[in-house]
Amino acid sequence: MQVGWLLSHARGRAIASDAMESPEIDTALAAALVAEQFPRWARLPVDPVVPGGHDNRTFRMGDELTIRLPTADGYVPGELKEHLWLPQLAPVLPLPIPEVVAAGAPSGLFPRPWSVRRWIEGDTATSSRIGDPVGFARDLAAFLSALEEADAVGGPAAGAQSFHRGGDLGVYDPETRRAIETLGDDLGAQRARAATEMWDAALSSRWLGPPVWFHGDIAPGNLLVRDGRLAAVIDFGTSGVGDPACDLVIAWTTLRGEAREVYLEALGRDDATVARGRGWALWKALITVVEHGPSGDAHAVEARATLGELL
Repeated sequence: MQVGWLLSHARGRAIASDAMESPEIDTALAAALVAEQFPRWARLPVDPVVPGGHDNRTFRMGDELTIRLPTADGYVPGELKEHLWLPQLAPVLPLPIPEVVAAGAPSGLFPRPWSVRRWIEGDTATSSRIGDPVGFARDLAAFLSALEEADAVGGPAAGAQSFHRGGDLGVYDPETRRAIETLGDDLGAQRARAATEMWDAALSSRWLGPPVWFHGDIAPGNLLVRDGRLAAVIDFGTSGVGDPACDLVIAWTTLRGEAREVYLEALGRDDATVARGRGWALWKALITVVEHGPSGDAHAVEARATLGELL
């Protein structure tokens, strides 16, 4: 598959055509695509992976492979970025990352590029599955340190392709301030002031070092554990080259107490970068609470817990 050609053509169409009619992404579609484009695997059983993901739907194929289908055109650049860059990053990283075995092309069955990948054994890193939070934090920091040391020359610059992770946090300034105002009484006057001050502090500095690789979405769903330990890092769709502050978000969403301290210390971040990391966590938590309102939805509960840690 000519990944470079696909990437150049996908950038333009990914933004404009999300509204086009798209088939339901289910097991039957995944199996049909494999039969159409990779008949050597057509006899393998196909089963959904739960949870299947938001940006992409994932299906297990046989014992060793997965099928990954972007759910909207806006996620195609991330898919193709992984096709191009993951093989170059994998050799320098201390943990497994996704391996693209075959790149599927758009067809009459499905309008977007897609992929077949190697199955990585493990479970998503929920708190109940992490045996030693401090050791987990240390291992994650070591992985991200290695990622940042990877050659960034020619890498995908932070911006729209990374949903601005690794770039200018100020892109989300109007949205964040509206969220603080919208939540008003829900937050309370004191916490609203604290949130505004925290946001202002996040916007007051810029990354002054050379652009480095960042993951962009370090969250439990993208971290796999085995026997209680960090075993793999997946979903590099929002990765790129720029400011690594966005990879600090997990310090407030998931890590607590000593684990948080170890994580931040091991990454060696200065106060300004930590402030921007808080800003990324604050933005996402605020807009999630606004989106889900007073519901008991798991996303809302997690976002409120994050606000509690931040404020």
